[in-house]
Amino acid sequence: MTATATSNAAGSAAWADTLLLSFAQAGYVRAEPAILQPAEPFLDLSGEDIRKSLYLTTDLTGEELCLRPDLTIPVARDYLASRQAGQPAGFSYLGPVFRYRSGQASEFLQAGIESFGRQDRAAADAEMLALALEATAAFGVRDVEIRTGDVALFNALLDALNLYPVWRRRLVKDFNRKISLEQDLERLAAATTATRSEYEGVLAALAGSDRKAALAFVTDLMSIAGTTNVGGRTTAEIADRFLEQSTLKGGALPREAIAVLKRFLGISGNPDDAVAELRALTRDAKLDLAAAIDQFESRVGFMAARGIDVKQTRFSTAFGRGLDYYTGFEFEVHHRGNGAEPLVAGGRYDGLMTQLGSAEPIPAVGFSVWVDALNRIGRKVGA
Repeated sequence: MTATATSNAAGSAAWADTLLLSFAQAGYVRAEPAILQPAEPFLDLSGEDIRKSLYLTTDLTGEELCLRPDLTIPVARDYLASRQAGQPAGFSYLGPVFRYRSGQASEFLQAGIESFGRQDRAAADAEMLALALEATAAFGVRDVEIRTGDVALFNALLDALNLYPVWRRRLVKDFNRKISLEQDLERLAAATTATRSEYEGVLAALAGSDRKAALAFVTDLMSIAGTTNVGGRTTAEIADRFLEQSTLKGGALPREAIAVLKRFLGISGNPDDAVAELRALTRDAKLDLAAAIDQFESRVGFMAARGIDVKQTRFSTAFGRGLDYYTGFEFEVHHRGNGAEPLVAGGRYDGLMTQLGSAEPIPAVGFSVWVDALNRIGRKVGA
């Protein structure tokens, strides 16, 4: 080993020790989940699109397995299988994950924290951001930009607008996938009654149906046809598409709702100003978002109590991390001037635990450290 390589290895060991020590001192126990994981949870929660990034194999029973592509789901699964399930517990981790990344190494290190079972959500959210900033500082990176959002606000707005469920699902999907909501809002505003479809009979039969009824109807049709998918789409995806078309046949998304959504998605800046704008929007539109805004404002207070300069954080109602299982606070920490690649990213994902099999909802929040990026920038800063 060269002197340079020895120096780099020693440096890596030093930051790893510093990072894990800071997590342990905050009360987060080291977790070391298995590298080989069932593939199903990752495919179910992230969609089939992730399949092309996974390293897959099959055991003798036919179960599909994969090398873990991240550590959040494995840590959550181990927690649910433990005696602590349902009780407050916190875990930290540092280990390799495996995911195909064009032009980059497919095996890379991921560190992070997962916190389960805490009912004081606003305080827990603020703690995650504070610990994420400590993680960047462990690498010597302090000149950072903090970007935050809150998908719970968006979901509360959709509920208050009382939209058709199919419209709601479509807008949430756009939001989670970071698709341009502005563009889709205009499409939903356009009348569609003049468009005819070869499936007019199916669309008429689905008029007024909920998702469960639509899924049962399409399942029956496909069973008669002797197939379980068409063009790679599952029965559920086909049912959602038919239900969407059926709803759109009944008229466009109201212009009043579109105006409110556009105003909401335009709110950004420091969190205190955003709170004021959100309360003004709810007054003008006569909507009740008080619970979601109160939770947001409480989190901001806990962030300030943690020593975070709130006015230096950027909040945007349109900010999302592109994952379906986030349910509230979301954040990314970037090195200032680096727009694309986050150093640390995370948020609240209360819905994940029931999706993984918990009989009762369990609050959950955490973050992942992109070690490669932090290490690279840390070396530049320290050069």
